[in-house]
Amino acid sequence: MPRVAGYRGELISRPLRTDERGPLANALARAGLPVDDLDVPGRLFFRFETSNATPVGYGGLEILGADALLRSVVTLPPARRQGIGSAIVAALEAEAITYRCRAIYILTADAADFFLRLGYAKCARAEVPEEIRATKQFSALCPANADVMVKRIS
Repeated sequence: MPRVAGYRGELISRPLRTDERGPLANALARAGLPVDDLDVPGRLFFRFETSNATPVGYGGLEILGADALLRSVVTLPPARRQGIGSAIVAALEAEAITYRCRAIYILTADAADFFLRLGYAKCARAEVPEEIRATKQFSALCPANADVMVKRIS
């Protein structure tokens, strides 16, 4: 059970199997985030919880060659405004590094300022690698006016 740094408490990340993604889908739907492709193979999703096993958030990655798509980051309402979102993103970035990714991309309709504070930069859709642009998240699930952002991690 990996511990997650960056939060004043202790967070534990737990990988979610496909058959364990119901609570993730519920949390994403309540936050207005896409849920249509959570069960597609190749996506890595994690539940983040406190040391007493209380769930506080979720997040995921799609690893696509040397790049990753950060997705489905959500902090559960009772745990918001405590630094958990930043800790979740840091944990997912560390996971992408273990896969030897060189950059992480994200699409966001309303959290660009949050990701700017974490070192992400806006980029043009045309600058995004084809493998990322071909994902369902990029091509169909997120609105066309969503901000596209990138962070170089290697």
